[in-house]
Amino acid sequence: MLSRNSRLLVFGLMALLLIAPALAMPGGPPWKSGENLVVETGCSCHGDGASSNSVVVSISGVPRAYTLDQSYNFTISLQHASNPDGGFMIWDYNKGTLTPGEGSRTVAEEPGALSQSAVGNDWIIIWTAPSSDVGIIPFQLVGNAVNGNGLFDAGDAWNIASFSISSPGTTTNDNDENLTLRTISVGDYDALFVAEEDPEAVEAERQENLAEMFFDEGNLFYFTTLSILIVAAVIQGEFYERKFGGGPEHLHKSLAIPQGVRRGAVAAILMVMFAWSVDGEKSWEVMLSLGMLSLWALFGVYKTIAQARAPAQSKDLV
Repeated sequence: MLSRNSRLLVFGLMALLLIAPALAMPGGPPWKSGENLVVETGCSCHGDGASSNSVVVSISGVPRAYTLDQSYNFTISLQHASNPDGGFMIWDYNKGTLTPGEGSRTVAEEPGALSQSAVGNDWIIIWTAPSSDVGIIPFQLVGNAVNGNGLFDAGDAWNIASFSISSPGTTTNDNDENLTLRTISVGDYDALFVAEEDPEAVEAERQENLAEMFFDEGNLFYFTTLSILIVAAVIQGEFYERKFGGGPEHLHKSLAIPQGVRRGAVAAILMVMFAWSVDGEKSWEVMLSLGMLSLWALFGVYKTIAQARAPAQSKDLV
């Protein structure tokens, strides 16, 4: 019977086995899938387990024949109708030297191979030819375009490009250096323009658009109604004050001047902010809110002036 520590060790190993693919894939694919090399056979955990022409895997900057000790910049790209990003792995069977660039890294199990260090696209790597003629150099490149849902499912698509670079002096290159470099691709370009719509994604987008419409219209009616009620309340208050209250109450100048200065400063700041929102084309909610606050501040200045000009009245009369 296993001891407590032994059971914990077994459970820990099982957990590591289960999460290993999830930890490995974002920072690069595993070197092996079972007994097979992923760079040669692909990974059965993505797509339907087989390579797919729906993803176009390309590598550019590849010479027809290498020059000894010459370095070349390779650009690895993935194209898919709906999956814009993914990952890759490339290997030259350690004939030359592959150097990672931004977004790529060496493979831990095989330092002579490279893979992505994070999900992305259009990776630039450096390949340096060997110092001696080793004959034709084979390359294996596997690219995986993922759908971004964080799962290893049929929505991902991968493809494999196998190519080679001839040994020095075995091909006739044009004098123009640009013509000696080539782009190698595998996949069906027509598939890039035949994206199938996911019914669930279409419905989710429709629901999101409806929610956004209701939110915008609800805000419009709410703020419009609130603004009308505030303006109506101010007008009503002024009407009743003038008709039944004898006008605004008197405010002595010793109090009116500092109050007017404070309210004027607030009004000036709010008007500047309102002008900023209009000039910066901010949302209508921001412009309406700042506009209403500016009117409120200006109304406060008006009330201070009106109270300062109002005649003093004695309220306690016998």
